[in-house]
Amino acid sequence: ADTQVVVYDRQGANYCGRLWWMLQWCGHAAVAVLDGGLPAWQAQGQPVEQAEPPPPHPGSFALAPALADTVDAMTLRSLLGAPAVPIIDARAPARFRGETEPLDPVAGHIPGALNRPFGDNLTPEGFFKSPAQLRSEFAALLGQRDPRQAIHHCGSGVSAIPNVLAMAIAGWGITRLFPGSWSEWCSMPGAVFSHG
Repeated sequence: ADTQVVVYDRQGANYCGRLWWMLQWCGHAAVAVLDGGLPAWQAQGQPVEQAEPPPPHPGSFALAPALADTVDAMTLRSLLGAPAVPIIDARAPARFRGETEPLDPVAGHIPGALNRPFGDNLTPEGFFKSPAQLRSEFAALLGQRDPRQAIHHCGSGVSAIPNVLAMAIAGWGITRLFPGSWSEWCSMPGAVFSHG
């Protein structure tokens, strides 16, 4: 429980971001994301090991109250059209518009959702943009909607996390995740979809 965790990947915080979020959801606040991931670490000439590490020493960890909130599909359905609650979809624009859907049986997006592809949070070098730039870009996307009320989703609840991280970097705290994301939404009986 007293371990400082640093997570990293090679995919723009897409996968390690999910671990960051999961640890927050388990109540573990001492978790950070290595900005730029393994590529930045290696580009700076930092050491890299090839050998399998020894097993970690046993420790103690107990779940604590969640530091990251979720929204389920029924709650999200009840919030559709709420003017202050932005729903942010992290999928690529073509998937958001319903022009293609490589994974799920239905293409489109949740009605009223806004599109912010998760890669838009990063510089060309793979680092998160500055807090000021992220704040400005999200403010432009959200308009009059309250950033702290944001609900994030993607296809399966993984690539939405860089948007959650970016909003935290921008100063709005850890905003909510719809973990079931589009995969759950499009398979619900009576679900509504939008295209375009």
